[in-house]
Amino acid sequence: MIISTLTSKSQTTVPQPVRAALGLRPGDAIAYVIENGRAILTRVEAAPMTDDPFAAFAEWHSDADATAYGNL
Repeated sequence: MIISTLTSKSQTTVPQPVRAALGLRPGDAIAYVIENGRAILTRVEAAPMTDDPFAAFAEWHSDADATAYGNL
């Protein structure tokens, strides 16, 4: 059993063996699931990064848009 201590600010350090087992690195997100009085800690897989900063605006990409704004 691996144990860590809760601080007065409700913070704890994820012990090194747990970080290693889950492949956790600084900045990674972790999720907690509560089941039957137990907490299950899992690593949250990061969404793949896209190189296209305009991908969020795909709904504005149409033939009409290309005609209206193509020469700007």
